[in-house]
Amino acid sequence: MERVTMADVAREADVSKSTVSQYLNKRYEYMSEKTKQKIEYAIETLGYQPNFLARSLKQKRTSLIGIIVANITHYFSTEVSRAIEDFFHQHDLQAIVCNADDDPEKEKKYIEMLRAKQVDGLIIFPTGKNNALYETMVKQNYPVVFVDRKVENPDVFTVITDNTESTYKAIQHFIEKGHQNIAFAVQPLTVSTRIDRLEGYKKALMDAGLEVNPDFIIEGSIPEMKKKLEQLFSLEVKPTALFAANDRVFIALGEFTKEKGIKFGEDLDVVVFDNIPFSQMLETSLSFIIQPAAEMGKKAAELLYQQIQKENQESEVFVFPSKMM
Repeated sequence: MERVTMADVAREADVSKSTVSQYLNKRYEYMSEKTKQKIEYAIETLGYQPNFLARSLKQKRTSLIGIIVANITHYFSTEVSRAIEDFFHQHDLQAIVCNADDDPEKEKKYIEMLRAKQVDGLIIFPTGKNNALYETMVKQNYPVVFVDRKVENPDVFTVITDNTESTYKAIQHFIEKGHQNIAFAVQPLTVSTRIDRLEGYKKALMDAGLEVNPDFIIEGSIPEMKKKLEQLFSLEVKPTALFAANDRVFIALGEFTKEKGIKFGEDLDVVVFDNIPFSQMLETSLSFIIQPAAEMGKKAAELLYQQIQKENQESEVFVFPSKMM
């Protein structure tokens, strides 16, 4: 069966090809409602499918953007990605989501693959380990926005939360409740979010005149986390409060405390820095630092869209405040 063309649609609707083209590009300013209905009917009757590849070559745009998530298992990342996709859907651009698994090599391959597919821009939750590649994109004025994490290059649009300040307030909260033995559990300190949160923890303790005990800072991968927690709670002086630096650390903590019979709110006070779905339904006494994921995703999308539209703007780091609940 021969492919239905725009000329076929124009002939069926008894309009010019340029009018059909205007309809397909949603330029309705000088088009009557009757003409729109005729074209719509012709498209449905003939089963016409626009040739998006040909259109993208003509416009030098693909109407595609890429989202490279550091780790899709984080609920926060899913929320941000959803907000980005929602924004671009409203502007007739489609999003391709890739999961880098916090692996710099995988991230590099995805950046190269998406650029080879000529996506109009990228939003990246960066691993921070591909600085030469980040620099190249910036020098080429390629539309790019970083989310959640800062990188060495100062000239990239970046959307983050106030990691240090929010953690500082959470540790202050523990201290005000009378806690002095406060632990901090975190994945490897390889990205800015984790480093900034640790900085907030240390600063809050020092400002309160408390010692920063290195034994109370446990750093490790998620598979290692339960073993690290075992070592922490085997100390002679055990923590009475613990700050979980993200949701995956919290899940490992939950499994460990269940096995050991440690009760949140009774044996251990806990604050988790991350967006946990249905956290308000948990019966245990827990506090969560909630990031404004939807607002951050929308802002990242707006910044990328402005670059795609060639709107001149100086790069900037946008910091969104989080709140403890």
